[in-house]
Amino acid sequence: MEVGDVLDEMKRQLKLGLPISFTYVLNLSLLFVALMFVGHLSDSQHVFAGTALATSFSFVTGFSMMIGLSSALDTFCGQAFGAKEEASVGVHTQRAMLVLITFCVPVSVMWNFTEPILIFIRQNRDVSTEAASYIRWLIPGLFGYALVQCQTRFLNNQRVVVPLMLSSLICSVLNVPLCWLLVFKSPFANKGAAMALSISYWFNAILLALYIRFSHTCKATWKGFSRDAFHHVPQFLKLAASSALMLCLRFWSLELLVLLSGILPDPKLETSAFLITRNTSSIVTMIAIGLSTSVSIRVSNELGAGRPKEARKVILIAFFIATSEGLSISLLLVLLRNIWGKLYSNETKVVKYVANILPLVAICHIVDTTQCLFSGTLRGCGLQKKGAVIILGTTYIIGVPLSVVLGFVVHLRAKGFWIGFIIALCVQDLIFGMLFLGIDWEILAAKAKERVHISISQKENVYNREGQTDIGQLKGIRSTVTEEDHVCPPHMP
Repeated sequence: MEVGDVLDEMKRQLKLGLPISFTYVLNLSLLFVALMFVGHLSDSQHVFAGTALATSFSFVTGFSMMIGLSSALDTFCGQAFGAKEEASVGVHTQRAMLVLITFCVPVSVMWNFTEPILIFIRQNRDVSTEAASYIRWLIPGLFGYALVQCQTRFLNNQRVVVPLMLSSLICSVLNVPLCWLLVFKSPFANKGAAMALSISYWFNAILLALYIRFSHTCKATWKGFSRDAFHHVPQFLKLAASSALMLCLRFWSLELLVLLSGILPDPKLETSAFLITRNTSSIVTMIAIGLSTSVSIRVSNELGAGRPKEARKVILIAFFIATSEGLSISLLLVLLRNIWGKLYSNETKVVKYVANILPLVAICHIVDTTQCLFSGTLRGCGLQKKGAVIILGTTYIIGVPLSVVLGFVVHLRAKGFWIGFIIALCVQDLIFGMLFLGIDWEILAAKAKERVHISISQKENVYNREGQTDIGQLKGIRSTVTEEDHVCPPHMP
C-alpha cells in the first residue's frame, strides 16, 4: 500500500467515524443525563435505585435491541449504496422501520408488566414499583428511538454524518433544561426525566425525517414510501437477529452482572459502583462502535462495488485507528478516575470505589475496541451469524461464569466481574482474528453482488406486475454484471 493511499483511507474513516461516534455518545448520554438529574433529588435513595433499575431494564429489553436490529442496515444499505443502487437504500430502510416499529409493540406490553417481572427476579419490591412507574413514561420514546436508529443507519451508509451529529447535539442540549424543568420544577419528579427522554427521541426523529424529506442529498435514495418494503422481510430478519445478538449479548451480560452485584457483601456500594462503571463503559464503547460502524460502511461499500482487495485494506488501516482510540480513551479514564464518580454520587465511599475500578474499565476498553472493529467488519461482510455464535460462546461460557467465580469465590467483588469480562473479550478477539485469517474476500464480494441483485429482481417483479416502469431499463442495469458474478459458490458462507 502506498503511503498516500493509507492516509486517504484514514481520512475517509475518521471523517465518517468521529461524527458517528459523537452521535452515538450523545444519543446514549440522554439516558445517563436523566439518571444524573434523578440522582440529585433530595429524597432520591430508593427513587434513584428504581430509576437506575428501569434504565438498565429498558436498555436491555428495548433500546439495545433497536440499535442491534437496525445495524443490519449496515449490510443491506452499505452494499446497495456501494453498488450504485441508491433507490434500494431507501427501501431497505423502510423495511427496517416496519420491523422495528412492530417489535416495539410486544416490548411496550412487556414494559407494562415491569414490576412483576422485577419482583420475580428477586428485586426489591419498592424499587421495582418505582422502576415500573418510570419505565411506563419511556414507552412513547421507544417508538421514536426505533425510527431514529433506522434514520441514522440510512444516512450513515450514504456517508451523510454531519446532519446526524448536529441533530443529536440539538436534542442533547435541549434535553438538559427539559430534564431540569420536569424533574425539579414539576410534580413528576423522576418520571419527568422519562418524559424528557421520550420528547427528545421524538424531536430527533422529526428533525431527521424533515432532513431526509427535503434535503437534496437524499433525493436519489428516498423516493417516498414503497410497497417493496413489505417484501423480503424474512431475509432482513435473518441478518437483523444476528446483528442484534452480536451487540446485545455484550450488554445483557453486563446487566446480568449488575443484578448479581446486588447480592455481593455491601450491595448498595457494589451495585452503585458497578452501575457507574458499567455506564462509563457503555459511553466509551459508543466511540468504538462509531468507529466500527465507519469500518462496516467502508467494507460493505467496497464489497458492493466489487473491490474485495480494497475492503481488506480498509480493515488493516482501521486496526491502527482503533488501537490509537482505545489507548487514548483508556488513558483519559485513568486520569479522571478520582473525580468521575462525583458526577453520579455525593457519597465518598462510592466515589473512591469507582476510582479503584476505573483502571480495569480502561483495560476493558482497549480490548473492547478491537472486538467492536471485528464486529463492524462482520456486519459489512454480512457474517453476523458467525459473530453472534462466537460472542455467545465466549461471553456466557467463559466470561459470566469466570466473573462469578472471581467476584464471589475469590472475593474480588465488582473488580472480579470486570476481570472476567476482560478475559472473555480477549478470547473473542483471538477467535475473531483466526476467523479473518481464513476469509475469502472474493467470495464475499460475489455474495454482496447477489444480495444487491435480489433487490433488483424484486423491483423487476413488482414493477412488471404493476406496469410502473420500463423493464428493459432495469434489465440493462443487470446486464452490467456477469452471470458468473451473480451465482455464489456452493461453499459460500
